[in-house]
Amino acid sequence: MTNDSSTARTLALTAGFVATTAGIGAAGAVAYRRFRRTLAANAAELNETLPINSLWWRTHAKEKGDLLYVAIGDSAAQGIGASAPNRGYVGILADHIRLATGQTLRVINLSVSGATVDLAVRDQLPRFAKLQPDFVTVAIGANDIAQWDPARFESGIRTVFAALPPHALVADLPCFHLPHNERKVAVANQIVRDVAAEHGLTVVPLHATTKREGWRSVFSQVANDMFHPNDRGYRIWAEAFLPELSAVVAHRLPQDALVE
Repeated sequence: MTNDSSTARTLALTAGFVATTAGIGAAGAVAYRRFRRTLAANAAELNETLPINSLWWRTHAKEKGDLLYVAIGDSAAQGIGASAPNRGYVGILADHIRLATGQTLRVINLSVSGATVDLAVRDQLPRFAKLQPDFVTVAIGANDIAQWDPARFESGIRTVFAALPPHALVADLPCFHLPHNERKVAVANQIVRDVAAEHGLTVVPLHATTKREGWRSVFSQVANDMFHPNDRGYRIWAEAFLPELSAVVAHRLPQDALVE
């Protein structure tokens, strides 16, 4: 999730919602145009945070740690929409690992705003191949929905998942709530589950977790671009990961090393 193209993508992904709520007729058309202008301005403002978040993660990747956590993903992994980069789901999960293990943790966030699965293969996997992480999370594919190509998506997912260690956690796509997007997401998530099963990878139920929040989450858990999560939304994302992440922590570390 995003770069200069994020404004157009955000507008496309929210058009169905606006059409439903704005009503029909002249008044609805005026309201819709006003909403589009506001949304474009908000998206442009949020885009200004992209280099800030990226720099934050690059800087903190230099810190030493007893353990290594590597994240693959898009702007959601960067924490775009949160009040600070580490208040995105990657930062929340990192804090959980530190608390659960009582050890220092280095976080290398390979994610790139605007990344599709293809771009993750091109830009993130070569860097990932040089690392030996104790913890891995992957959440990628939301940007593929805008220009949906199932065959291309599956090819990319197969390449990504083949490069992962068996303890990696891979999330399915979150709930988009809009029916015309949810139909594509259903296909994407079936691909994610099928390919993950072939590689013995654990799938994090991000879609089910975000879907349970319902339509109201659009107003309470989404940033003002109507696309990225806000602090509250990212806490929901983290909740989807936490049970499986806790299991990985318990499995990979001796019991006497865990903090009770």
